[in-house]
Parts: sequence; structure tokens; C-alpha cells
Amino acid sequence: MTMSLKPHTYSFILILREKKRSSIYIRVDQSIKASVIAPRLSLQIIFLVEIQIFLSLFHTHNLPFIPSSMSNYEPKNILITGAAGFIASHVANRLIRNYPNYKIVVLDKLDYCSNLKNLNPSKSSPNFKFVKGDIGSADLVNYLLITESIDTIMHFAAQTHVDNSFGNSFEFTKNNIYGTHVLLEACKVTGQIRRFIHVSTDEVYGETEEDAVVGNHEASQLLPTNPYSATKAGAEMLVMAYGRSYGLPVITTRGNNVYGPNQFPEKLIPKFILLAMRGQPLPIHGDGSNVRSYLYCEDVAEAFEVVLHKGEVGHVYNIGTKKERRVIDVAKDMCKLFHMDPDSSIKFVENRPFNDQRYFLDDEKLKGLGWSERTTWEEGLKKTIDWYTSNPNWWGDVSGALLPHPRMLMMPGGADRVVDGPESVELDPADVAVNTSQIGVQIPNSNSGISAKKPALKFLIYGKTGWIGGLLGKLCDKQQIQYEYGRGRLEDRSQLLADIQTIKPTHVFNAAGVTGRPNVDWCESHKTETIRANVAGTLTLADVCREHGLVLINFATGCIFEYDAKHPEGSGIGFKEEDKPNFIGSFYSKTKAMVEELLNEYDNVCTLRVRMPISSDLNNPRNFITKIARYNKVVNIPNSMTILDELLPISIEMAKRNLTGIWNFTNPGVVSHNEILEMYKKYINPEFKWVNFTLEEQAKVIVAPRSNNELDASKLKKEFPELLSIKESLIKYVFEPNKKQ
Repeated sequence: MTMSLKPHTYSFILILREKKRSSIYIRVDQSIKASVIAPRLSLQIIFLVEIQIFLSLFHTHNLPFIPSSMSNYEPKNILITGAAGFIASHVANRLIRNYPNYKIVVLDKLDYCSNLKNLNPSKSSPNFKFVKGDIGSADLVNYLLITESIDTIMHFAAQTHVDNSFGNSFEFTKNNIYGTHVLLEACKVTGQIRRFIHVSTDEVYGETEEDAVVGNHEASQLLPTNPYSATKAGAEMLVMAYGRSYGLPVITTRGNNVYGPNQFPEKLIPKFILLAMRGQPLPIHGDGSNVRSYLYCEDVAEAFEVVLHKGEVGHVYNIGTKKERRVIDVAKDMCKLFHMDPDSSIKFVENRPFNDQRYFLDDEKLKGLGWSERTTWEEGLKKTIDWYTSNPNWWGDVSGALLPHPRMLMMPGGADRVVDGPESVELDPADVAVNTSQIGVQIPNSNSGISAKKPALKFLIYGKTGWIGGLLGKLCDKQQIQYEYGRGRLEDRSQLLADIQTIKPTHVFNAAGVTGRPNVDWCESHKTETIRANVAGTLTLADVCREHGLVLINFATGCIFEYDAKHPEGSGIGFKEEDKPNFIGSFYSKTKAMVEELLNEYDNVCTLRVRMPISSDLNNPRNFITKIARYNKVVNIPNSMTILDELLPISIEMAKRNLTGIWNFTNPGVVSHNEILEMYKKYINPEFKWVNFTLEEQAKVIVAPRSNNELDASKLKKEFPELLSIKESLIKYVFEPNKKQ
């Protein structure tokens, strides 16, 4: 092959092969800057070179010459996964607008961070079709590839929020790795894909050294540091393997942070904007020194347009910018634009378990295809703020996302799920059957037209006949939240699975268990039954919920502590969530302490330590006030207690926020038996009298000792600042409503 070259005029790539196992790509551009990329050797070298040296290598080794200006690729039918999400929706809208001859099919399961309104600019376009479905359904993916004659896939669908990955990492593996694998296998089986563009992230490189002047090149080693980036790196390995093993025409992109209109506000910039609009402080993880690079969404959409048409098969492209900003500086810029005082408006909060200090990309390769960043930070930020101020309710209730460490539920469903275009279809994977050995397809029962469904909260509650379970149902009725009571026994896994498959809940509440009738003394003589319900049943439910990606709100007990030398009675020093139980006086408390420790291994469980529950229903025999008002004698010891009228609605809010971990679920402070009965006498029955007796005297009339303690409720109070102290709550929710006139 002979070509006439003028020095300093052409860009070219030399390909050196070593034993047919690895390739070194040497690219030289017009400025004579050359980079060597050795993917299998993990080699990265950037240097200046005279073009004559490369020409000498070219002739000496008889190497192929590949001009950088290859002919453009032209797709016909593109499948874009996850295009009701943020970045992909901008890409889809751009392609639909700019290329009316391309057919664009969008596949999205409508998770919490998806919104069909993001595709409003395209809904009336004749070259647009929306399909609701999961990339994890092999039948559905195969069906779409065949029936829509897909030749190009742009794979954006993924779980992307790092905070979520710390709390529910298995869901990231399921979506990001397994989902990608399903797509790749479908491409292999159908054999019709001409381009597979896999969208990855700059986070797969891991941290960049703070003093590095050159960013991570496309051949840099992958060193992910969190569950999210690890799953994206894993997906990349599958993409690369299918490219090498089966010749799949793959291209991978790795991008910096993106911001702009339509972004779900769990991400930094939209979160700051919405909080600033509400006059609330801007939370910063750690000290805010972490450095990030931000690209405006339209610039990124243009980058994907370039990669689609000019990207070379088998290559990786960084989509980045060299303009970096510390998180603290982003917050200060936001304060300036909203005329807020940064000193009082910026709040430093606990850092993530691991928070990469810096990501920095070398973006020269993509620039060689003709792309460049167009939007300045100031211009992009202004456009974004203008959009959110004009569309404050785009995502509905996002209070859970605006928390410093949000844990949004990852599930089919999500926020606003209505599309009113004729090209939307909702496919149930169970209705789709594809015979991949032949081109035989069973047409699904598709629902063309408007999808009127608007998925919302739906609770599955265990403990229908119990006090707390019954109250939860009434609260759901009041708040117009869908709910059903579980029919299965907690210790029977098959029955729990049947409940979840039938009811399809968004959250599960466990208010079932054995406390004993009339009191915990019953458990002392029914130990097997107590273990079966309180330990085996609760663990089985937690495991089933985790298997289905469901948050479990588990009503537990705080009766697993007793006053000790470090937490003396009357000191105001309460037991914290991380403290180990120290009370084993009753078998009931033993089982509860045991199951709490085991539940710590489940990252989908929210454990609520309830103590001596009280409600405004003074006729309920389970009510602590009703109990002690009927006793002949009572002890007089200060204790933490739970006012259900105030705290049960908070448990529902905790479900909405997808909070997990252990929580002392009591009102702040303590109240003694005598103080409660004084209130009872003042508000309910002025003639009421009672007699005290000592713990020693009490021990003679009960089988098992009772727990007395103070729980530190500061964690709950921090999450819900409006939470009243125990005595204030007693008056407001219990005694004032029942006050005798």
C-alpha cells in the first residue's frame, strides 16, 4: 500500500501486533502529538515525535496505514436503552430531531430516575417508538432486535448513583452487569448488529493523582473504588470479550460528570438547585475538596452523535473536559447565583464510605473526531437553573433525593410515568417469546396508545391482626397509599414469595412477631414458637425482600438494653444505635437482640427499635398507658417510649426515603411511670390513684425481668427535626385529644 504523505498534514494510526495477542495503536495528529495505547499491556505513553520516525517505522515493518477520517457510519434502526433517563433522553431527542430517516426505539423500565416527560420533544415524531421493559429480559430484547430490525444499540441503561451502590450493591450488579450481558448475548444470537455503543463512566479509572497534569487515557488501567464503578468496569469487560470472541462491533465511552435539564435531583447540581430554591442548606460530603469535571448535557449528546457516526469499532473514547471544579466551589457558585450566604448555606456532612478525590480524563482522542466542548460552565449552569425554576415539579416529590445521602429505591416504576404519544407500548416480558434458532416470533399483546398507569407506592404489611400492623393500614388509607396485608407465614419462604409476586409491593413492613399474651412472660414457656416467629420468620422475610430489591421496614424493640455504669439511670446518656445489647433477662429480648445482630448483614433492612408503645387509643389493652393504669401497683422508672401517633407516620416517610440501618424509634428523652400517671390524672381522671412498688417486689409477680433504659434518639431527631420530646408528644398526641371536659 503506497500513499503520498505531507508531513504535519495527516493524522494516522500505526498498528503493531505482537504474536497476534495484543495491539499497540500509535496515533499522530497534526500537532505531532502521539500517544501509544496498548490495551492488553496496560501501557500508557504520551510523547512528541518527528513524523519521519513514524514513516520509517511504517515502511520498515510494512504496517497498515489507517486514515483517521474514515467514512461515516450510517445507522438505520437504533435501540437506545435507558432513554427516559437523563443523558440518554438528550441523545435520543437530538438524534430524532437531526436524523428523521433514523428510526429510534427507546427501551426503558422507568425506574425512579426515569421520566417519560424527558422524551416530550420526540413523542410526536414518526421515527420514535417507546417500549417499557427491562434489559434483563432476554425474550423482550431478542424480540425487539428482530421485529424492529435493530442494527445499532446505544446502551445507556444503568444504575448510576454511587450512594445507592453502597446501600444496594446487588441491584447494581443485576442492572449494570447482567443487563449488559443479556444485550450482548442477544446481539450475538441475532447477528444483525453493526454497532454496539456501550456507555461507561470515568469512575472505572478510579482516583487520579492530585498533581497529575495528564488525564487518564483510554488505555489506562481500570481501578474502580466503589460498587457502582466496579459494576461498570465489569460490564466493560463483557463488552470487550464479546468484541474479541464473537467479533461484535463494540465501542465504549467513558464520560465525566454531566449536568443540565431533566436530571434527577439525587445528583449534585440539580440537588443544589432545588435546595437553593427552597432556601435550604447545601450538603457537602466531607470537606468539599473533591475535584470533578462537569459537561453540559447538550455537549455530551453531541459527543455521542459524533461517536455514533465516526467512532471506530473496538475503540474506547473519553468524553471529558479539562476544566475542573471542587465540590465546595460548585456550592459557592450556586450560592452566588441564588444570592445566598455560603457561610450559612453550606453544610458539611459525613463523607461517603469512599469518595474518590479526583477524576481527570484525557479527551484528545474524541477531539480528533471533531468534537469539542461548546458550553461554558457559567452558561450551562444558568441554563440549568432556568430550567429547574421553570419546572420545579418535574419529578414530583423528591424530598428523599434531596437528603445528604439519599437511598432511592431501585425498582420498576418510579416517578411520573405517563406518556401521551401514539408510539408508546408497554410489553410484559411474559407475553414475549422468541425462538432464536429460527426467525419465528410470537407477537406480544402490546398495549399501544397512552399508558395510563402511574405507578405509586404500594406497601405489603405483615401483622394485620397486630396493633401496629392495624394502625399502619389506617395510616395508608388516610394517606391514600395502596397496601395489602401479607397472607403468608413469615417462616414459610414460598408463601412470602407468593405474596411479593402477587402484590408487587414497592416496600414491605414487618409488624408481625411474638411479644406474648398478655405479656412477654408467655415467651418463657413458648420458646420454640418465639424463635420461629421472631428469628426465623424475620430473617426469611428480610432475605426474600433483599432478593427482590425491596426495602424492609422492620418494627423491632429497644427492650434489649438496661441501665448500666456507662448509661446510668437519670444521666441523660442513652444507648446509641451502634451499641451492643446488654439485656438478656427475658427470652423475648434474647430473640430480638439475636435477630437484630443478624439483620445488620442485610443492607435493605430498616430496623426500628420501638419501646413501650403508646397511642391516643386509651382503650387498647396493648397501650402502655392502658396497661399501667390497670395495674394494682407500678414501678417508677424513667424510660424511653414510642408515641405511635407521631412516629408511625414517620416510619412511612422513612420508607419513602428508603432509609435503612438501625434507628432508635422513640421520642427524645425519658418519662417515668409516675409522670405518665400524673398526666393521666390531670387530663383523663382526676380521681385516679395508684401505688408504687420496687423492682424487687415486681420480680416476685413476674416470670422474666423487664428492660428499663434510655435510648439516644438524636439520629432520628436529626433526620426528622420536627420530632417532639416524649413529654411534649404525650400531651399533644395522647392526653390533649382525650382530655375530659
